[in-house]
This record gives sequence, structure tokens and C-alpha cells, in this order.
Amino acid sequence: MNPAPAIVYYGDDFTGATDTLATAARAGLRAMLFLKLPDARRLERAGPLDCIGIAGAARAMSPAEMRAELAPVGELFRALGARVLHYKTCSTFDSAPAVGSIGAAVGVLRRAVGQPWAAIVGGQPGLERYCLFGQLFAAAGAGGEVHRIDRHPTMSRHPVTPMHEADLRRHLALQGLAEVRSLPYTVYGKNGARLKAELDALLAKEPAAVLFDVADDAHLVPIGAALWAHALSAPLLAVGPSSVLQAIAPQLAAKPPKPAGVAPARGPVLVLAGSLSPVTARQVAAARSFETVWLDPARLMRPDTAVRATAAQQIAARLATGKNVLACTHRPGHAPADGNPANARKLARACADLLARVLALTPLKRIGIAGGDTSSHAVQALDAWGLSYQAALGPGTALCRLHSDSRALHDVEIILKGGQMGGEDVFERLVHGDG
Repeated sequence: MNPAPAIVYYGDDFTGATDTLATAARAGLRAMLFLKLPDARRLERAGPLDCIGIAGAARAMSPAEMRAELAPVGELFRALGARVLHYKTCSTFDSAPAVGSIGAAVGVLRRAVGQPWAAIVGGQPGLERYCLFGQLFAAAGAGGEVHRIDRHPTMSRHPVTPMHEADLRRHLALQGLAEVRSLPYTVYGKNGARLKAELDALLAKEPAAVLFDVADDAHLVPIGAALWAHALSAPLLAVGPSSVLQAIAPQLAAKPPKPAGVAPARGPVLVLAGSLSPVTARQVAAARSFETVWLDPARLMRPDTAVRATAAQQIAARLATGKNVLACTHRPGHAPADGNPANARKLARACADLLARVLALTPLKRIGIAGGDTSSHAVQALDAWGLSYQAALGPGTALCRLHSDSRALHDVEIILKGGQMGGEDVFERLVHGDG
């Protein structure tokens, strides 16, 4: 039997789950991301792991669906004997009471841990997300202007979970997570010397959760030390982006490996872009090495599969000639689909079916998927069981390797890119590598 992992995390979408996988691997942890809840046989075959990830799609679910999805994750955590259960959220915390409720997730998962409170890490500076005095800020694209999240040009207008509140305490209270106490970065002290005392003082008031400010990567060091100390006394639930793992990993005394480069693709590349983000739109416009195929979302979502079958054949035919193909569901200048969560999920599932059809027609060595919900459903449609990390194409865009019992899918390289993630040349780098 393998030894217990230190950390088990659940990613509320597949793109974020791969970012956490990359964070663990770059810290020198033995990590594997499972595409569904692994059984004992699969875990044994994976070998000893410090960090076990489970990729999910909770951010697109109702609270009732989330409870059914997450209860088995809590049971697995208890059975494995890990110390930290990380509910991995998007770094922008976009969620709502009826869709992807972080409060609902905490309500389910806190039953699996020994600590009576949940830790919430509020920023990820490596992705230009910052939490100051409980208020969340985010850059508009890599290197872009930093906005308070409720004034962010994209996240304040998200089609499903728009962020209308920057104070994460208020935001989470609307989702049923009351009594969130904030620990401002100004009380951390030099080298975090005061953080432990301030945290102990807050915990004496018995809050439901403690929100940690993160204005700089240096803040993650004392946060990680404090969280790990509590986790050693009793298992801890930690909520937030990949910075949770970034904070805790140094406590496990792993040796970070030398960063790996990205080689050019071995054959044609397919990218499926289901994101409506302006960041993705700029990346699509900069993808000079691709032939673009524009997909009509309304037709793609029809119950009749003939439209998807025809589109798959057209895409596969281009790929068979050696061309790189960028298949997009949103043409610039056209009005996006409405913000109905059911329609957003229906489109993501249609994209998943399309991708599975293309790969059945044309084996590929490297693919990319843009859009959180699109990535989650598309990968679930594939006959694969896990992902391991290979290299970084940029902040928040990890190149991973598929693990599958299918010879056609095993070792296929894939990136799962959220709408706000990646540099403008991310798709070009997917084709040409670091050269």
C-alpha cells in the first residue's frame, strides 16, 4: 500500500486543476491529477504521491449537484489519511449562490476534516491576483491593468457568474459562508513573525473561516507555515487558487526540479476555443500558424448530432493534411450566447462531443482547449483517467500528458486554458515550443 499523500485537492474546473498540478510538480512534489475519483486499484498503480488531484466541474454546478459531487471526495480524503484538503477555486473566485457556490463546497467538505474552521487564501500573485484587506483585485490579461474584481472588464460581466462584490467576505456570505474573518497582510510582520499570534487570536473567536490577504508571493511563506502547523494537529480544509498549494509545498521539504522546456509539436495541433474572454480573443487573433474554423454555437447545441458530426469531419480533414486547426465557438464582433448556465453547460458538452469525434477520426499528439467549462466537459468526454505535468507555456497554462488505457490517447499532450490565462502567443507556443 502506498503511503498517505500530504495533500488532496479538488479542482472546481479542469483548467484550474492543471494549474495546481503544475504548482505541485514545480515544487518537487510527486503529483497526479485524476480525471475522476480514483479507486484503490488506480491509486496503487499510480505509485507513491505527495499530492493527489481530482479534476471536476463543480464551478458549473448547482448546490445540490455539488453536494453529490463532493461528498465522495471528502470520503476519499478521510480514507487516504491526508493532512490538507484543498478545494481549488478559480483565482478570481467567480461563483454564485446558485452556480459553483464556494459556500456549498465548504459545507460539504468541512465534514471530512478535523479543524472546525476553513482557511481561505485570497490571492495568487503569480497570476496577478491580489487580496488586500479582504478585497480581491485582478489584472485584465497577463501584464494588464489591475482592477478591483467588481470593476474588472471581464469578470464583472462574466456570462454565468459575474463578480459584483469585491469583498470576499461579503461575496462568500451570499453563498451561505457567514463569519469569515479577515487576516490583513499588514499584521503578518517581518518574515510573518506576528501571523501565528494574530491567527490564534482570530480562531479564539470561532469563525467559520479565515481569509488570508496575499499581496505578494512572500506572504505565502508564513501563511504556508501556519496552515501546515494546524494541519499536523488535525486535518485542515483550505480554499482558494493554486497559491494554497504554493504556500504549503515548501513545508514538505521537496526539492524543486529544473524547469522543463516545451518542444515543438510532433504533427498538427488542434485547439478548441469555447471561451468568450477578450484574453482568449486576442490569443485567437495572434494564432498565425492555424487555420480557423468558426463554429455556430446555436447549431452546435442542437440535439441532432449531424451538425457536430459534419464539423468533426471538416476539422479532421484539415488536420489530416498537416494543418493546425483552431476551432472557435465565438466569432469576434458577434454577440455572445446568453448567460443562462444551462445553455453554457449545453454548449460545453457539445464541444466535448465534437472533440471526441475529431480524435476518433484523426489521432493527434498535441491539443489545446480554451475555456474553463469547455475544458472540464471536453476532457471528461475522453477515454482518459489522469494527467501528469510536463512544462509551462506561461502563467496558468500547463502542458500536461494524458494517461489513458487507450493507445490513441495515452501520452497525448494537452493544455487546458482558462479564459483569463496565458500570454497572447500561447497557441503559437503550443505549436512551436520555446524555440
